[in-house]
Amino acid sequence: MDTATSVNGLDFESCYRAVRSRDRRFDGIFYTAVASTGIYCRPSCPARTPALTNVSFHRTAAAAQAAGYRACKRCRPDATPGSPEWDVAATLAGRAMRLIADGVVDREGVEGLARRVGYSPRHLTRLLTTELGAGPLALARARRAQTARTLVETTELGFADIAFAAGFSSVRQFNDTVREVYAASPTELRGRRGSRRRADGTISLRLAVRTPFAGRALHAFLRDHLVPGVEAGGVDNGRLWFARTLDLPNGPGTLRIELTDIPEGETGFVHATFKLADLRDTTAAVERARRLVDADCDPRAIAEVFVDEIIGPLAKALPGLRVPGTVCGGELALRTIVGQQVSVAGARTVLAGIVAEHGRPITTDIDGLTHLFPSAETLAAADPAGMPMPRSRGRAVTGLAAALASGELQLDRGTDRDVVREQLLSLPGVGPWTADYVALRALGHPDVFLPTDVGIRRALEVLGAPAADVAAWRPWRSYALLYLWTSLTPLEEL
Repeated sequence: MDTATSVNGLDFESCYRAVRSRDRRFDGIFYTAVASTGIYCRPSCPARTPALTNVSFHRTAAAAQAAGYRACKRCRPDATPGSPEWDVAATLAGRAMRLIADGVVDREGVEGLARRVGYSPRHLTRLLTTELGAGPLALARARRAQTARTLVETTELGFADIAFAAGFSSVRQFNDTVREVYAASPTELRGRRGSRRRADGTISLRLAVRTPFAGRALHAFLRDHLVPGVEAGGVDNGRLWFARTLDLPNGPGTLRIELTDIPEGETGFVHATFKLADLRDTTAAVERARRLVDADCDPRAIAEVFVDEIIGPLAKALPGLRVPGTVCGGELALRTIVGQQVSVAGARTVLAGIVAEHGRPITTDIDGLTHLFPSAETLAAADPAGMPMPRSRGRAVTGLAAALASGELQLDRGTDRDVVREQLLSLPGVGPWTADYVALRALGHPDVFLPTDVGIRRALEVLGAPAADVAAWRPWRSYALLYLWTSLTPLEEL
């Protein structure tokens, strides 16, 4: 036991106090391993608090597994939302973790991950091992095990399908990993429930989120910005839903999520249904869905910052507000360019026309979903003069698309945010508002503010604070921004 070890800025004694208090806010931030039982738990595990001399703390589930511990069957530490720190951090570890969660190691290997973050494979492995207690292969293995368990317990897929959907290279590797990590076979994890093969590629599961969760407000934002053909939404038997097409590495797919408010203290899940052309895209599809709903946000930590007279009352009235993400950074950036200097409704109309002309038609079983959003390559080759917008904006769209198609610009969550901002600002037709809006939604930046935004100015004026000190809302200004935007709509209309 190393009492000097620091975990996520907390020393050993602080971690142990968190375990004794069973504070759920630390779930996903660190893991508690118990030498006497050989298991690792989330900090909020309801089991008896282990003796101080028997515990050690690990920054990742992968590190705990590498140390020889298996997941607790009671608190299921592998099922907790991801670390809020890694989700928003601009550090190498944060960037790498987001790419690993997206399945980059499974698709491109450690070499591909290293290339994405700009390091050699050897140096990247050394840095991640130092920072997180496990290298990229171990981190990817832990992610595959988590995906596999979710699919085993919540779907009717056969085990062979699950093995490849989770990213394993063979059924044997899948079986061995599940037994080692969970001390149970896939059959034992599934229990008595029968497993009937779903031949249509449909997967229904639950995405874990921290509570409180303002699902209705998130639905309202996505509904107001949806692009016909690519997205759809509505109410089904009193349940709010949003759906969209997905352009995934191995083929197209669709996502349908149900959004509702979940109060603090309840176990939080967002119900999601995927239909995939290729089950190998399961990990990528799930990660994109989690980004869309800002699943790894820690709302209580954010609320602790919003104690001022401006955002404080808004946060109390609507706890758990999320920053809507995106399933594709490039798509979000292109949509943002199109929407410059026009209303939200006007942008939707223009985008619907672009999708109909340049998007790839697909067949789905969800009304309103007819196309994939046009690829960067397609829009880069389009004639700017033929687009239903001012020619200068059309050139901005094709210029951005060309940068995306060439790989010169990458808008996934593994990129350096400061570098991306400079690259965006160097493109014709891209100003600070556009670059920062892309950082807000595509890159998951937690501390973005748009002082020139018309809606933000109007909200601050209505609240009687046109000269508000926005620095007081750091490092969560992105969430303050959403509260200000949302304040322009009466809560009963969300």
